Formats: sequence, C-alpha cells, structure tokens
Amino acid sequence: MGNVTQTPMRPAEAGSAASAPDDASPDRTRHAGSPGPAGTPRNLEGHRWISRPDDAFTVEALTQRLIGNIRSWRDYPASLRLWFWLIPALTAVLGGILRFVRLDDPHNLVFDETYYVKDGYSFLVSGYERAWPDKANDAFIAGNPGVLLESPEYVVHPPVGKWMIAAGMWLFGPESSFGWRFGAALTGTLSIFLLALIAQKMFRSLTLGAVAGVLLAVDGHHLVMSRTSLLDIFLMFWVLAAFGALLMDRDDGRRRLAARLGRQAAASPGGVPSRLQLAAGPWLGIRWWRLAAGVCLGLAVGTKWSALFFMAGFGLLTVLWDLSARRIAGVHGWITGGILKDGIPAFLSIVPVAALVYTATWTGWFRSSNAYFRHWAETNPSAEWGWLPDSLRSLAHYHLEAYKFHQGLTADHPYEASAWSWLVLGRPTSFFYESPKQGTDGCELPSCTSAILSVGNPLIWWSAAICLVVLLFWWAGRRDWRAGAILAAVGAGYLPWFLYPERTMFFFYAVSFEPFLVLALTYCLGLVLGRRTDPLWRRRSGLFLVALFVVAAVLLSAFFYPVWTAELISYQDWRLRMWMPSWI
Repeated sequence: MGNVTQTPMRPAEAGSAASAPDDASPDRTRHAGSPGPAGTPRNLEGHRWISRPDDAFTVEALTQRLIGNIRSWRDYPASLRLWFWLIPALTAVLGGILRFVRLDDPHNLVFDETYYVKDGYSFLVSGYERAWPDKANDAFIAGNPGVLLESPEYVVHPPVGKWMIAAGMWLFGPESSFGWRFGAALTGTLSIFLLALIAQKMFRSLTLGAVAGVLLAVDGHHLVMSRTSLLDIFLMFWVLAAFGALLMDRDDGRRRLAARLGRQAAASPGGVPSRLQLAAGPWLGIRWWRLAAGVCLGLAVGTKWSALFFMAGFGLLTVLWDLSARRIAGVHGWITGGILKDGIPAFLSIVPVAALVYTATWTGWFRSSNAYFRHWAETNPSAEWGWLPDSLRSLAHYHLEAYKFHQGLTADHPYEASAWSWLVLGRPTSFFYESPKQGTDGCELPSCTSAILSVGNPLIWWSAAICLVVLLFWWAGRRDWRAGAILAAVGAGYLPWFLYPERTMFFFYAVSFEPFLVLALTYCLGLVLGRRTDPLWRRRSGLFLVALFVVAAVLLSAFFYPVWTAELISYQDWRLRMWMPSWI
C-alpha cells in the first residue's frame, strides 16, 4: 500500500487514508522538500524533480527520503497523540473481555492442555517436566495435582510457553482453570494491542490501526487459542513482537543513516559526501531494536522450533530493508555496503542473541539433577565431542532425539489438517465437545451442545486469503515494502509446512502467522479507504465500505461465539454454525 497511508491531519480527517513515502516510488531518490521557486520543474505532488547535490545530502533531505514526515507518534498533532495509544488500548480491552469472560469454562483439560498445563505445574514444582500417573487428569481437575511422579517426562517442545502457562497458575493456583489459562488469555490480549500499534506504524493511519486491532480481537481462531493453554499463542506473540521490533529498527537505522551521511556531507567542501564515503556508506553502530528482536526470536524458538523459519525470514527482510535504505540515500555500492555494514551486524545481533536467550530458557533443566537426558553425556563418553561440557552435550542429544520425533510424527488423527486447507478453514480443530442430557448441566432442551471449535471468522479468513494475492501484485508491481513485509511474515509461518507433507499437522498451527493475515486484510481495506487527497465522495464511500466490512465481521463473530467458548446451546443451533461438513 505504497500510497494508502495517513499523514498528520485534523480530527475530522482522521478517518481517511493519505499518501506517504514509499521506498519504491519513482521519485524516492529525488528531493521531496518544499516547492522551489517559480519555473522550477515539479512533479504532480508539487515536489521538485531535481535538486542540487548539496541539498540532497542534508540531514533533513535524507531523513525525508528515507522515512517521510511521520517518524514517531510524537509527530502526530497533539489532538491525535492520545488516540495513537488509546485506539490500540480500546481494541485490546474489547479482545480482553471476549477472552477473560468465562475463561474458566469448561473446567476441564481440553485437547493438548492435558500436556502443557500439567507440564506448567511441573515447572512450578521442580523447574522441569515430570511424569504423571494414569488418570492424572481427573486428579488434576479435582484440584489434587500432588499425584505428580518423581520420574522425569520426555517432552519435545522447549520450555518458554510452559513457563508462561505456569505463571498463571502461580498467580491463581493450579486448581483453577482460570489460572491455567490466564497466561494464554493475557498473551492473546496483549497481541491485539501490539498488532494495532504495528498497523498504525506500517500504514500511518489511526483508522487502519483500529481496524486491524478489532479484526484480530473478534476472530474466532485467535480467540480460541487465547482461551486454551496451548503453546502456539505464545509463539505467535513473540514472533509478532520481533516483527514490531524490526519495524522500529527500520526507522531507527534509516534515521542513523541520514544523520551520519548528512554529517559527512556537511563536513565536505561541496556539501556532498566524498566518493569514498559514498562507496559503501557509514557504519550505523549498535542497533538496539534489532537486539530486542533477537531476544524475542530466542523466546519464540524457546516456545516452538518452528520459529526458526521466522528468524530466517525476518533476518533476510531486515537486511533487504537496509540495502534499500542505502540505495535511496545515494550510496554507490549499496549492495556491498549493505551486506558488510548491515548484513553481518544483523546476523550478529539476531542469531547469537537468540541462541543465548534460547539456551537460557533451559535453566530449569540445567539446574535439575533428574530431568530427562540430563546425565546422558556422563554415561555416553565421546572422543570427538568430549571437549564440550557434559550438560551441553546432553542437551544437544535431547534436541537430536526431539528432532527425530518431530520428523517421524505421522500418526493419524481425526482432526489433522493439511496446510493446503488452512487458509480456507478446511479442517478446524475440535478442542471440546459435550452433549449433556436434558436436566443435567443446565440443559433445559431435548438436546444440548457445548463445544470449542478453533474455526476462524470466515469473512476475515477468506477475505485475507484473497488479499494475499492482491498484496503479491502490489509488491511486484509497485514494490511496496509493506506488502513485501507482510508476505514475508506469512510465508515464513506458512510455507515451511509444505516441506513436510507426511507430518501430522493441525489447523491451529496457523495462529503463528494469523496477525499477518489480518495485516494483509487491513492493507486491502486501506486501498478501499482511499487517500486523503481523494475527492470527498471517494473518502466517504471508502470509509462506509470499510466500516460495513468491520461491522459484518463483528456480527458474524457474535454468531459463532457460542461454538468458540463452550456456551451451552441447542444441538440445532450448533449444527447451524457448522457451515462445512469438514467442521464436524
């Protein structure tokens, strides 16, 4: 959406989108300053086509080319600064209400909660996973988790998500189903706030930020994952946080490039950096936001290993952003300079940092004396790897065995779903289903149903799937960095699953990239919204259509809400919501 963004405006104009700078616009390498004197050639937006070299390399001109007018929330008018934070907060409040109300219902371990909730309790007790006896679920649900065994349990997922589940039980007690789901609900709510901020930053539109936040808040798939303690909601959060940190780093790096190149130009006799200085451009120093992204990615990998694909995709994306920045700034050897001065530092800022954070997440395992494979190296000496500490070699063996498990996971499951079906909601996962008889459990009808189905809002998901095609054309045709960033994030979370066609997969894995599907949909709604420079009738009609879409999505979510939250409804009402036979 290279031209569908919003610049600072009066409150009355806050509902319409406006043009904003785009890396790929034909005039991005030309000065976009104030109109020149009469007779100076101008483009259609009133900017000069050609500028003097000494004008092009001032800090102000470079910053304008690289970032644009709005560089932070402080650049909004005072009347809109409050809304910059209030809109994400309001969408998070909406999402929080939907996620926390009746969070303790059902008081049962639904689907894979049987593993992760009990693992979380085990972390609270001993810092690593311990085994449970047969029929442990009944004892745990009854508030008697003391049946936990002393022997270790073999698990194949890293600790971070289970620690986040454990935090809720530490606050509210392990006997409370609200407590063991609190971490997931809070994480899902915070991700709504984060996505709204990211949308505002990407599209420079308060309206589109609100749209993105509301759509994620009311979507059923995200809602179900926020109300059940599985690991994927935590994976999604840390991936989204890493993406937000890299967005901040993008602006920070360009600001540094403008400042350092501008200072070099100011110190040169002609007001232009020397050929040597322009050969590769300046070093940009320590990029703190990029380090923050490395921490977030380490926590994401510490939740599920599938985050490794996000790390690779985001690492490539941030380097491409830097290459583009050097090209726009006028650096001659922008490819070489970008690889040497941005690419290598980016690798060092992300991969080693993520590796250290990931290793630190296994602290409980390191400190234990009885965790699974904890002393494997001591009983399996190695001449080749004996120089490694026994603890690290034992952990490496643990990872190798877990990798083999994942590679060989081909067992049939009634709710397995091929990745091909995810975007069209082909086979959502049923987390919970009960049919209480009349007169029991509050059922006053001849037939009742209580269910949790992880199906997304069809209007949101099917529209987002179409929008991915639109983004592909906008990225290829207009070279819009926002379209490319969204596609890269969706691709990093979605495409790797096609490499393992024989592996048992589930639809709920898609929550890891769902926020980026919402960004893709928001991008297209921004195209409908139009620009601030469009005629009044165009802006009003665009705003009406966007509002109509959002209202329709909210109403459809209200229709499906009972089968997302285990409300007790009639069997006929449940069947009415099963739009596809594969949903049953």
